Amino acid sequence: MLLSPALLLTATLPLLLSIPDPVGDASGDGSYQLPALPALQKTALDIRSLSAENRGGKLQLVVALSTISNPWQAASGWSGVTLDIFIKTAPGGRSTLDDLRLSTPGALGWQEHYRLNGFAAQHWQLANPTGGSAEADQQPAQLLPMSPKVSVRGTEIILETDLPASNSYAYWVTTSAYTPLNASGVLSPSGDSSVNTLRSALAGSPAPLDVLLSGDQRSVYLSGVLPPVGQVKDYRSLFLLAGAFACLLLTTGLAIIVWRRP
Repeated sequence: MLLSPALLLTATLPLLLSIPDPVGDASGDGSYQLPALPALQKTALDIRSLSAENRGGKLQLVVALSTISNPWQAASGWSGVTLDIFIKTAPGGRSTLDDLRLSTPGALGWQEHYRLNGFAAQHWQLANPTGGSAEADQQPAQLLPMSPKVSVRGTEIILETDLPASNSYAYWVTTSAYTPLNASGVLSPSGDSSVNTLRSALAGSPAPLDVLLSGDQRSVYLSGVLPPVGQVKDYRSLFLLAGAFACLLLTTGLAIIVWRRP
């Protein structure tokens, strides 16, 4: 059986995407102070890159950090960090990045959400993946029963997904301080000055200390909006625009015919 050119390219090109991130910016808007207990290094939350790879037709994601630490002594060999990966696989999608106090720009939403913290790996999926953002934000994402496979290689966290390998996805990647004191495992900034809290200069600031974004990330913390990386075009809006333009041409053509008719 002959493969189409698109399938052949996917089968022979392991690396689908590689996005770097500036070094040393794991401090939110610049004012975030990590909790003193347990001791957590900023370098352990510092995203260096995201790589999307084709492994046997499935999508494998590799998030490189500056260092790997294990302050909570997890059996996996890493802890202290909650890694969130949101993936846009189709038009529409959900615009809120769950409990991170961040949202996506415009109509660019996600359909898949992976959360890893060294103790657990969770995968949420929208019940209606192609619904608009307003509809998607009203429906809870479904937590799938099967945990994705996660491993550590040097300073890289490797996530094996069941998604088809494709270079047409968009991604949102964040790192937050881990806490076992709530179900999400995300430690959000607060005004409390105790040794086990995360502090920031602004109340209600986003939870992540680092986000995958080329350039200065302070605008993300001021606006609460995180742009995606990868394939950021939503072709459904282009199709709608093309359809509207076609209708306009048809209406104009009919009007000309009627006007010319004696």
